[in-house]
Amino acid sequence: MLKIYNTMARELEEFRPRNGKNVKIFTCGPSIYQKAHLGNYRTFLYEDLLVRYLKFSGYHVERAMNLTDIEDKTISEAKKKGVAVHELTGDVLAIFRDSLNGFDFVMPEHLIPATESIDSTVKIIKTLVEKGIAYELDGDYFFDPLKVDNFGKLFQLDMKRWPKEKRRFRRDTYNGNRWNLGDFILWHADGEEYGPVWDTEIGKGRPSWNIQDPAIVVMSLGDQVDINCGGIDNIYRHHDYNIAVMEGYSGKDYANYYMHGEHLVVDGISMSKSRGNIVYPEDLVKKGHSWKEIRFFLTYRHYRKKLNYTEEHFNKTVKILHDFRNSIDSVNGRGKKDSTAAGELIDNINPAFSEQLDKDLSLGKGFDAVYTIVKKLEKISKAEALSENQLKSLKSELKKIDNVLNVIYPT
Repeated sequence: MLKIYNTMARELEEFRPRNGKNVKIFTCGPSIYQKAHLGNYRTFLYEDLLVRYLKFSGYHVERAMNLTDIEDKTISEAKKKGVAVHELTGDVLAIFRDSLNGFDFVMPEHLIPATESIDSTVKIIKTLVEKGIAYELDGDYFFDPLKVDNFGKLFQLDMKRWPKEKRRFRRDTYNGNRWNLGDFILWHADGEEYGPVWDTEIGKGRPSWNIQDPAIVVMSLGDQVDINCGGIDNIYRHHDYNIAVMEGYSGKDYANYYMHGEHLVVDGISMSKSRGNIVYPEDLVKKGHSWKEIRFFLTYRHYRKKLNYTEEHFNKTVKILHDFRNSIDSVNGRGKKDSTAAGELIDNINPAFSEQLDKDLSLGKGFDAVYTIVKKLEKISKAEALSENQLKSLKSELKKIDNVLNVIYPT
């Protein structure tokens, strides 16, 4: 039975979908005003691992992912570069799609830009206004957190700190791990000088960042999902905003499980433009590394533990993968009859792997468990060669688990 760490409960819980073997997942996608870096892809890859393992375990998965192609930062970056917003986001999106192909991601069934969710955004805002949860002021629309139950429940926000006077926050995002204690914006009534605007039933303007995910969920998956995923930074504000919007709109519990991946740092320091230490996957590809090597490095350490990128650590981790592949190639399969000891080990590959992945996607331990089996088979085969059929069975079992790992076989 798969257990996942549910951020909402702050503990491991057995995974039980709402609808039998059918699973709905929403995963936070990139803001495409700039290229995604290695840390971003670490988050996207644990989400890809989740989808792959659920399918491996017999579930039918339907996933949606947003593409944030309109927000304050996008408009600011486009102005700085002197290009139209759609030109900026189009170029970045092309790079993102190339990287998805390089990593061989399981593509989401719904990969939706925010600019294609305007009708859904308007529908949600109108409903929230009708319920008295949202309101209009000078063309902007705001969400009043005091009008919903248990606001901030994911973060476990202490609502005793909430100010008595009315406050409004008009920007999409604010720097730092701090809470904006007040009403947050749903719809910007900016003019066209601030980027694309849409003429809608609620007036001219554009959607805020914090309503884009709900709009995409509603138009693709409905009012509820089983799992909502993202990076650890989303625990501050963003996911609680999404929960409040979704549950205020539908009156239903939005998600049963919330998963959050830890940060990747470089030489022990957070990545930033000012430090000049941002690492992109394509940087490593240019150095001669394969996408599968990068994937292995980003997934081998547990997704809820911080990952430190250094060249030495990267190379040491990649060596584990190459040693594993070499051990597979070294297994002697020229025997004339089956080896009893080898047969038992081969039969245990899938259970040993699943036992670890069932523990909150412990891929590294799952890989290590299989590696231990392969090393034993390598040793046994030197004294008692496996039969040709057993060698085929070994490779068949490894290919099954590689549907999850996606690193064992180079092609």
